[in-house]
Amino acid sequence: MIRTDILGAPYTAETIKLGDADDGPVVTTLVHRPADSLIGRRKAVLYVHGFNDYFFNTEYAEWWTGRGYDFYAVDLRRYGRSLLSHQTPCYTTNLREYFDDLDAVWGRLTHRDGHTEVVATAHSTGGLVMSLYADEQPEGLAALILNAPWVDMHASVLMRTAGDAVVRRVGARRAIPRPVTSVYGRSLHKDHAGEWDYRLDWKALDSWPIYAGWLNAIRVGHAELQAGLDVNVPVLVLSSASSLLPMSMTDEVHHHDIVLDVEQIRRWSTQIGHHVTYAAVPGARHDIFLSLAGPRKQSYAEVDRWLGAYGP
Repeated sequence: MIRTDILGAPYTAETIKLGDADDGPVVTTLVHRPADSLIGRRKAVLYVHGFNDYFFNTEYAEWWTGRGYDFYAVDLRRYGRSLLSHQTPCYTTNLREYFDDLDAVWGRLTHRDGHTEVVATAHSTGGLVMSLYADEQPEGLAALILNAPWVDMHASVLMRTAGDAVVRRVGARRAIPRPVTSVYGRSLHKDHAGEWDYRLDWKALDSWPIYAGWLNAIRVGHAELQAGLDVNVPVLVLSSASSLLPMSMTDEVHHHDIVLDVEQIRRWSTQIGHHVTYAAVPGARHDIFLSLAGPRKQSYAEVDRWLGAYGP
Protein backbone atom coordinates (compact mmCIF):
# COMPACT_ATOMS: atom_id res chain seq x y z
CA MET A 1 0.00 0.00 0.00
CA ILE A 2 1.42 3.37 -1.08
CA ARG A 3 0.24 6.47 0.77
CA THR A 4 1.32 10.06 1.42
CA ASP A 5 4.12 9.91 3.96
CA ILE A 6 4.17 11.65 7.34
CA LEU A 7 6.66 14.10 5.77
CA GLY A 8 3.90 15.28 3.42
CA ALA A 9 3.64 15.34 -0.37
CA PRO A 10 5.50 14.61 -2.58
CA TYR A 11 6.90 12.01 -0.16
CA THR A 12 5.12 8.68 -0.23
CA ALA A 13 5.48 5.61 1.98
CA GLU A 14 4.94 2.01 0.96
CA THR A 15 4.48 -0.67 3.62
CA ILE A 16 5.85 -4.02 2.46
CA LYS A 17 4.79 -7.16 4.32
CA LEU A 18 7.64 -9.61 4.84
CA GLY A 19 5.86 -12.51 6.51
CA ASP A 20 6.56 -13.75 10.03
CA ALA A 21 9.75 -13.70 12.08
CA ASP A 22 10.31 -15.22 15.52
CA ASP A 23 8.41 -12.35 17.13
CA GLY A 24 5.51 -12.35 14.68
CA PRO A 25 4.67 -10.37 11.51
CA VAL A 26 7.27 -7.96 10.18
CA VAL A 27 7.11 -5.16 7.62
CA THR A 28 9.56 -2.77 6.00
CA THR A 29 8.70 0.68 4.69
CA LEU A 30 9.92 2.36 1.50
CA VAL A 31 9.80 6.16 1.45
CA HIS A 32 10.03 7.86 -1.97
CA ARG A 33 10.45 11.38 -3.30
CA PRO A 34 10.67 11.69 -7.10
CA ALA A 35 13.47 13.59 -8.80
CA ASP A 36 12.82 17.23 -9.65
CA SER A 37 13.38 16.38 -13.33
CA LEU A 38 12.91 12.90 -14.76
CA ILE A 39 13.93 13.71 -18.34
CA GLY A 40 16.25 10.93 -19.46
CA ARG A 41 16.97 9.91 -15.86
CA ARG A 42 17.15 6.31 -14.68
CA LYS A 43 19.18 7.08 -11.57
CA ALA A 44 18.12 6.57 -7.97
CA VAL A 45 19.54 6.69 -4.48
CA LEU A 46 18.55 4.44 -1.57
CA TYR A 47 19.20 5.61 2.00
CA VAL A 48 19.55 3.22 4.97
CA HIS A 49 19.36 4.68 8.50
CA GLY A 50 21.35 3.75 11.60
CA PHE A 51 20.48 2.37 15.04
CA ASN A 52 17.82 4.29 17.02
CA ASP A 53 16.91 6.03 13.79
CA TYR A 54 14.55 6.35 10.84
CA PHE A 55 14.40 8.53 7.73
CA PHE A 56 13.42 12.15 8.36
CA ASN A 57 16.13 14.31 6.73
CA THR A 58 14.26 16.00 3.90
CA GLU A 59 17.21 18.29 3.17
CA TYR A 60 19.28 15.22 2.30
CA ALA A 61 16.54 13.84 0.06
CA GLU A 62 16.06 17.13 -1.75
CA TRP A 63 19.78 17.53 -2.34
CA TRP A 64 19.60 14.31 -4.35
CA THR A 65 16.32 15.01 -6.15
CA GLY A 66 17.68 18.39 -7.21
CA ARG A 67 20.44 16.50 -9.04
CA GLY A 68 18.04 14.29 -10.96
CA TYR A 69 18.00 11.24 -8.70
CA ASP A 70 14.82 9.55 -7.55
CA PHE A 71 15.24 9.38 -3.77
CA TYR A 72 14.21 6.37 -1.71
CA ALA A 73 14.75 5.57 1.96
CA VAL A 74 13.96 2.41 3.87
CA ASP A 75 12.82 2.16 7.47
CA LEU A 76 14.01 -1.37 8.24
CA ARG A 77 11.92 -3.84 10.22
CA ARG A 78 11.41 -2.82 13.87
CA TYR A 79 12.46 0.78 13.15
CA GLY A 80 10.47 3.97 12.64
CA ARG A 81 7.54 3.54 10.28
CA SER A 82 8.06 -0.24 10.35
CA LEU A 83 7.97 -0.65 14.15
CA LEU A 84 4.93 -2.70 15.18
CA SER A 85 3.41 -2.81 18.65
CA HIS A 86 4.53 -6.40 19.40
CA GLN A 87 8.18 -5.77 18.49
CA THR A 88 11.33 -4.85 20.43
CA PRO A 89 12.66 -1.67 18.75
CA CYS A 90 15.79 -2.12 16.63
CA TYR A 91 16.25 -5.78 17.63
CA THR A 92 17.78 -8.54 15.52
CA THR A 93 20.08 -11.50 16.09
CA ASN A 94 21.36 -11.62 12.50
CA LEU A 95 22.14 -8.61 10.31
CA ARG A 96 21.34 -10.70 7.25
CA GLU A 97 17.73 -10.62 8.35
CA TYR A 98 17.72 -7.11 6.90
CA PHE A 99 18.71 -8.49 3.51
CA ASP A 100 15.06 -9.53 3.07
CA ASP A 101 14.04 -5.89 3.59
CA LEU A 102 16.70 -4.69 1.17
CA ASP A 103 15.82 -7.32 -1.44
CA ALA A 104 12.19 -6.20 -1.29
CA VAL A 105 12.93 -2.49 -1.73
CA TRP A 106 15.77 -3.06 -4.21
CA GLY A 107 13.44 -5.01 -6.46
CA ARG A 108 10.98 -2.15 -6.45
CA LEU A 109 13.69 0.37 -7.37
CA THR A 110 15.15 -1.67 -10.19
CA HIS A 111 12.56 -4.08 -11.61
CA ARG A 112 9.35 -2.18 -10.85
CA ASP A 113 10.53 1.44 -11.17
CA GLY A 114 13.16 0.79 -13.84
CA HIS A 115 16.24 2.33 -12.22
CA THR A 116 19.39 0.94 -13.80
CA GLU A 117 21.90 2.89 -11.68
CA VAL A 118 21.37 2.99 -7.92
CA VAL A 119 23.57 4.78 -5.40
CA ALA A 120 23.29 3.15 -1.98
CA THR A 121 23.92 5.50 0.93
CA ALA A 122 23.83 4.57 4.60
CA HIS A 123 24.64 5.83 8.08
CA SER A 124 26.32 4.18 11.09
CA THR A 125 24.79 0.71 11.72
CA GLY A 126 23.08 1.05 8.35
CA GLY A 127 26.55 1.53 6.86
CA LEU A 128 27.60 -1.84 8.24
CA VAL A 129 24.43 -3.53 6.96
CA MET A 130 24.65 -1.88 3.54
CA SER A 131 28.33 -2.79 3.15
CA LEU A 132 27.51 -6.44 3.78
CA TYR A 133 24.57 -6.25 1.38
CA ALA A 134 26.63 -4.52 -1.32
CA ASP A 135 29.10 -7.38 -1.03
CA GLU A 136 26.31 -9.55 -2.51
CA GLN A 137 26.60 -7.42 -5.71
CA PRO A 138 22.91 -6.42 -6.09
CA GLU A 139 21.87 -5.73 -9.66
CA GLY A 140 22.13 -2.05 -10.62
CA LEU A 141 24.35 -0.95 -7.73
CA ALA A 142 26.47 1.89 -9.13
CA ALA A 143 28.12 3.38 -6.04
CA LEU A 144 28.16 3.19 -2.25
CA ILE A 145 28.32 6.23 0.05
CA LEU A 146 28.77 5.62 3.77
CA ASN A 147 28.22 8.27 6.43
CA ALA A 148 30.21 7.29 9.56
CA PRO A 149 29.74 3.53 9.11
CA TRP A 150 29.94 1.43 12.28
CA VAL A 151 32.92 -0.83 11.56
CA ASP A 152 34.19 -1.67 15.08
CA MET A 153 33.30 -1.32 18.76
CA HIS A 154 34.19 2.02 20.30
CA ALA A 155 36.00 0.37 23.24
CA SER A 156 39.41 -0.85 24.38
CA VAL A 157 41.00 -3.96 22.84
CA LEU A 158 40.26 -5.83 26.09
CA MET A 159 36.58 -4.92 25.97
CA ARG A 160 36.36 -5.77 22.27
CA THR A 161 37.75 -9.29 22.88
CA ALA A 162 36.68 -10.31 26.37
CA GLY A 163 33.35 -8.54 25.90
CA ASP A 164 32.63 -10.49 22.72
CA ALA A 165 33.16 -13.76 24.57
CA VAL A 166 30.72 -12.75 27.31
CA VAL A 167 28.08 -11.63 24.81
CA ARG A 168 28.22 -14.98 23.03
CA ARG A 169 27.54 -16.87 26.27
CA VAL A 170 24.58 -14.96 27.70
CA GLY A 171 21.01 -15.19 26.47
CA ALA A 172 20.08 -13.27 23.34
CA ARG A 173 17.44 -11.25 25.21
CA ARG A 174 19.75 -10.25 28.06
CA ALA A 175 19.98 -6.47 28.23
CA ILE A 176 23.54 -5.17 28.06
CA PRO A 177 24.32 -2.36 30.52
CA ARG A 178 26.14 0.60 29.01
CA PRO A 179 26.75 4.23 29.87
CA VAL A 180 24.19 6.21 27.89
CA THR A 181 23.49 9.92 28.01
CA SER A 182 21.03 11.96 26.01
CA VAL A 183 23.78 14.34 24.89
CA TYR A 184 23.80 13.28 21.25
CA GLY A 185 20.02 13.36 20.97
CA ARG A 186 19.82 16.76 22.66
CA SER A 187 22.50 18.11 20.32
CA LEU A 188 20.22 17.28 17.38
CA HIS A 189 16.61 17.83 18.38
CA LYS A 190 15.03 21.25 17.94
CA ASP A 191 13.40 21.14 21.37
CA HIS A 192 16.85 20.98 23.00
CA ALA A 193 20.20 22.19 21.54
CA GLY A 194 19.66 21.22 17.89
CA GLU A 195 17.77 22.25 14.77
CA TRP A 196 16.18 18.98 13.62
CA ASP A 197 12.56 17.95 14.05
CA TYR A 198 11.89 14.23 14.35
CA ARG A 199 9.74 11.79 16.31
CA LEU A 200 11.23 10.92 19.68
CA ASP A 201 9.14 7.75 19.87
CA TRP A 202 11.06 6.50 16.82
CA LYS A 203 14.45 8.12 17.49
CA ALA A 204 14.71 8.18 21.26
CA LEU A 205 16.55 11.03 22.92
CA ASP A 206 18.74 8.68 24.97
CA SER A 207 18.67 5.69 22.54
CA TRP A 208 17.01 2.28 22.97
CA PRO A 209 18.26 -0.58 25.17
CA ILE A 210 20.59 -3.06 23.52
CA TYR A 211 20.56 -6.83 23.95
CA ALA A 212 23.17 -9.57 23.80
CA GLY A 213 21.73 -11.15 20.66
CA TRP A 214 21.78 -7.84 18.82
CA LEU A 215 25.31 -7.00 19.96
CA ASN A 216 26.55 -10.44 18.89
CA ALA A 217 25.01 -9.86 15.45
CA ILE A 218 26.86 -6.54 15.20
CA ARG A 219 30.17 -8.13 16.20
CA VAL A 220 29.73 -10.90 13.62
CA GLY A 221 29.16 -8.19 11.01
CA HIS A 222 32.24 -6.30 12.17
CA ALA A 223 34.36 -9.42 11.87
CA GLU A 224 33.10 -10.11 8.36
CA LEU A 225 33.83 -6.55 7.21
CA GLN A 226 37.25 -6.47 8.84
CA ALA A 227 38.18 -9.74 7.14
CA GLY A 228 37.60 -7.98 3.82
CA LEU A 229 34.55 -7.53 1.61
CA ASP A 230 34.47 -7.56 -2.19
CA VAL A 231 32.28 -4.56 -3.04
CA ASN A 232 33.06 -3.96 -6.70
CA VAL A 233 31.74 -0.41 -7.15
CA PRO A 234 33.33 2.90 -6.05
CA VAL A 235 32.87 3.57 -2.33
CA LEU A 236 32.95 6.92 -0.52
CA VAL A 237 33.33 6.87 3.26
CA LEU A 238 32.80 10.11 5.18
CA SER A 239 33.14 10.87 8.87
CA SER A 240 33.88 13.67 11.25
CA ALA A 241 37.57 14.52 11.57
CA SER A 242 37.61 13.75 15.30
CA SER A 243 35.78 11.92 18.08
CA LEU A 244 34.86 12.89 21.62
CA LEU A 245 33.06 11.10 24.49
CA PRO A 246 31.37 13.86 26.51
CA MET A 247 29.12 13.16 29.49
CA SER A 248 27.42 16.55 29.47
CA MET A 249 26.27 19.15 26.98
CA THR A 250 28.98 21.59 25.90
CA ASP A 251 29.66 23.40 22.64
CA GLU A 252 32.21 20.70 21.75
CA VAL A 253 29.50 18.06 21.23
CA HIS A 254 28.44 19.88 18.05
CA HIS A 255 31.87 19.56 16.43
CA HIS A 256 32.85 15.90 16.90
CA ASP A 257 31.58 12.40 16.39
CA ILE A 258 30.44 11.62 19.94
CA VAL A 259 29.16 8.13 19.08
CA LEU A 260 31.90 6.29 17.12
CA ASP A 261 35.69 6.36 16.89
CA VAL A 262 36.67 7.98 13.59
CA GLU A 263 40.12 6.38 13.77
CA GLN A 264 38.42 2.99 13.51
CA ILE A 265 36.43 4.21 10.51
CA ARG A 266 39.65 5.31 8.81
CA ARG A 267 41.36 2.03 9.63
CA TRP A 268 38.71 -0.35 8.35
CA SER A 269 37.23 1.57 5.40
CA THR A 270 39.60 0.03 2.86
CA GLN A 271 38.32 -3.43 3.81
CA ILE A 272 34.97 -2.66 2.21
CA GLY A 273 35.99 -2.82 -1.44
CA HIS A 274 38.67 -2.33 -4.08
CA HIS A 275 38.08 1.37 -4.74
CA VAL A 276 37.47 3.31 -1.52
CA THR A 277 37.74 7.08 -0.99
CA TYR A 278 37.79 8.43 2.56
CA ALA A 279 37.03 12.03 3.51
CA ALA A 280 37.14 13.55 6.99
CA VAL A 281 34.96 16.60 7.59
CA PRO A 282 36.28 18.89 10.36
CA GLY A 283 33.61 19.91 12.84
CA ALA A 284 31.07 17.34 11.71
CA ARG A 285 28.76 15.38 14.00
CA HIS A 286 28.33 11.59 14.01
CA ASP A 287 25.70 11.94 11.29
CA ILE A 288 27.57 14.38 9.10
CA PHE A 289 24.39 15.44 7.30
CA LEU A 290 22.93 16.58 10.63
CA SER A 291 26.00 18.72 11.38
CA LEU A 292 26.05 22.46 11.84
CA ALA A 293 25.72 24.49 8.64
CA GLY A 294 29.45 24.83 7.82
CA PRO A 295 30.53 21.17 8.05
CA ARG A 296 27.22 20.08 6.56
CA LYS A 297 27.91 22.24 3.49
CA GLN A 298 31.38 20.71 3.20
CA SER A 299 29.91 17.21 3.50
CA TYR A 300 27.61 17.83 0.55
CA ALA A 301 30.53 19.31 -1.39
CA GLU A 302 32.58 16.16 -0.77
CA VAL A 303 29.76 13.99 -2.13
CA ASP A 304 29.22 16.28 -5.11
CA ARG A 305 32.91 16.23 -6.06
CA TRP A 306 33.13 12.46 -5.65
CA LEU A 307 29.98 11.85 -7.71
CA GLY A 308 31.46 13.99 -10.47
CA ALA A 309 34.42 11.63 -10.65
CA TYR A 310 32.92 8.22 -9.86
CA GLY A 311 29.14 8.37 -9.62
CA PRO A 312 26.40 7.69 -12.15
